[in-house]
Amino acid sequence: MSVFTSAEIAYLGSQRLGRIATVGRAGEPHAVPVGYRYNAAEDAIDIGGHGFAKSKKFRDAQHNPRVAFVVDDLASVSPWRPRGIEVRGIALVLDSGGEAFGRGYDPQIFRVRPRRIVSWGLEGERRSATVRP
Repeated sequence: MSVFTSAEIAYLGSQRLGRIATVGRAGEPHAVPVGYRYNAAEDAIDIGGHGFAKSKKFRDAQHNPRVAFVVDDLASVSPWRPRGIEVRGIALVLDSGGEAFGRGYDPQIFRVRPRRIVSWGLEGERRSATVRP
């Protein structure tokens, strides 16, 4: 059984770009857009990219694995209907797995294991929100 709802999994599969927030050595937050994929076998979010192992976010996760990941968009503008998901968790820094993203991606990734999930607007209702520790 997944920690994600079926609506959350469907939404994650429908999008391609998210944002990851990490914390640097000096305690400063760092948020950047990233490519990702929902890893059903691990029930986690895999994050990787080109030049990923040399990035600040990768170094941050090696030092402090606590991260937040967000995917959001507008289901409609009129009426205004935002939807999205926030996943807070622990980033496991891995030396392989990036091959699953496609040719040219670094093999290194980090895998976000959810500890808290907040989603909104995924069930078709404007103000619906789901929060799970």
